[in-house]
This record gives sequence, structure tokens and C-alpha cells, in this order.
Amino acid sequence: MGDVPEELTRLCERQAGVITVESAISFLGRPTVRWRLASGRWQRTSGAVLVTHSGPLTDQQRLWAAVLAGGDGAVLAGLTAARLDGLTGFSDTRTHVLVPASRRVRKVLPGVATHRSRLLGYTEVHPVRLPPRTRLGRSLVDAASWAATDRLARAILAAGVQQRLISVAELSAIVERSQRVARRAMMRATLADVAGGAEALSELDFCDLVRRYHLPEPDRQVRRVDGEGYRWLDAVWEWARLVAEIDGRWHMDVPAWWADMQRDNALTVDGYRVLRFPAFAVRDHPKVVADQIATALRQGWRRDVGATRASRSDHMPVTS
Repeated sequence: MGDVPEELTRLCERQAGVITVESAISFLGRPTVRWRLASGRWQRTSGAVLVTHSGPLTDQQRLWAAVLAGGDGAVLAGLTAARLDGLTGFSDTRTHVLVPASRRVRKVLPGVATHRSRLLGYTEVHPVRLPPRTRLGRSLVDAASWAATDRLARAILAAGVQQRLISVAELSAIVERSQRVARRAMMRATLADVAGGAEALSELDFCDLVRRYHLPEPDRQVRRVDGEGYRWLDAVWEWARLVAEIDGRWHMDVPAWWADMQRDNALTVDGYRVLRFPAFAVRDHPKVVADQIATALRQGWRRDVGATRASRSDHMPVTS
């Protein structure tokens, strides 16, 4: 950077060439900073932040600009931070920044969503990753809290576990200490479902369906060994010899379809009945799905005669 002091050079390297106006003035003096901006060598992104070149900003520089515009203690958060730490499958055109609750938030860069929090200590903010950001668990919980819908919030939490980025126990601990977080009860229920084996969003929808229509709780993600090795069954009512499978789009591939047929055939040979539902039906037509399961469970219960029949009467499903 030519005649720029070494300390400023190192700061610019650390922050991808993005610095605060205050830092630039402290190193170079106000007249020099004013001249570099007026001559077009540098550019200002907001009232308090500038970039030490005149070209288009990189994605990294936009993130740094958003953080620095938030002031001391500001960090990237929510989906913005979670994606940097490996979360995939979610897009958000906004950059989420978290600032201390005592900060008076001024208008910052376009596309930046600024949030405030009283919890921004060491346990919440990663100590070394750059740009500064919340730890992954906090990022996921915040992203779920700020999501546009409950369904998106549940998908974010489930994806963090499904993608092997974090454990249910870690997320649950963060939810428990976040007393004022939005959707706290829903997050608890979602994490309980995930802990029970329902990781995909379609499986979480199925958990909701079971509760909403008062169906008996099945065993979820049951490991079954057959001639082809071991497989996982989405939901099993062992007492009724009934299996329910929720199919996503990948089940439409020919190899996956044939594998499902093999599994269903093996279950039928062993005396089970298998009900298959596409994910969209669980989501958009839950009453139809619930009615079919309830009918199948009643049939299984009626077959269960003898001494065990009375003891299992509490399994009878109700969908009305």
C-alpha cells in the first residue's frame, strides 16, 4: 500500500482491505484520508467504513463492511454466520449482524439486517474466526428465531444436526440459556424430535402430524437388518406390524425406487404392512395421511386378539 504504515497494512490484510474511517485517520491523518477518497483511490461503503481500493467489493469485503459498520462488538450472526461455518441448503440475501443490546443502531449498509443481544460473550462469539461471528450453535438458534416461518426455523435446526455440524445436546443447551429467544418452545419440541431420529424436515412434519391427529407414537428411524444389509425405517408401530415411510424427491430415482420396493417386499414377507407417503402429502394433506394410518393401526389392533388385546387398548388412534 505504498507509504501506508505497516500497522495499517497488517490491519487491511486482516480485514480484506476494509477499515473504519476512524482507524484510517488515526494512522494517516484526516487530510490524507480525505484526499484518498476524493481522488478515487479509496471508497466509502458507509459513513464509518471505507475500502482501500476503488473496484467492486468481494463477498468477504461486504461481510467485513457490515461488521465494521455495526461498531465495536458487532459480529456476523444467523444464517450469514452459519453458512460461513458449513451450513448448506439455505439462502438469504441479507447479511445478519448482531450488536450489543446497549448500542443505538443507526442505518447501515443496504441489505444488512441488524439485531441486538445481551448475550455476546465468549460462549456466544467465536474467539478466532474472521470475520467475527457467533459460534455455530448460536448462529443456528438465532437463524431459527429470525426465520420467516416456523417451518423454515425447524428446517434450519434439523439441517445443522443432519449435516453433522453440531449435536442436539449442544443446540438444546443454547436454547435453554436463551431465555428470551423467539420460538423457544417450538425449538425445544423440534430438537426433541430430532433427538428421536427425525432429522429431515419431512420427518419433522410427520412428527407434527402424529401429535395433531392423536396417533400413537411410533418408533422412529428403526434399524432393520435383512439380506441386503441394514436399513432405516422412518416410523414403526411394532404392536400393529405397521411401517410408514416418507419419501422425498430422491425416492423418484430408479435405483432408489427399486431399493424401496425390495425393502417393502422383505417387510411384507415378514408380516409387516408398509404405507408410503410423499413428503408433500405429509405437509399439504395431513388429514388424508393420518386417516390411512389410523385405519391401518385399527386393523392391526383388531388382529391382536387374546390376553394382550386389553392391555393394548390405549394404542387405538383417533383422528377426528
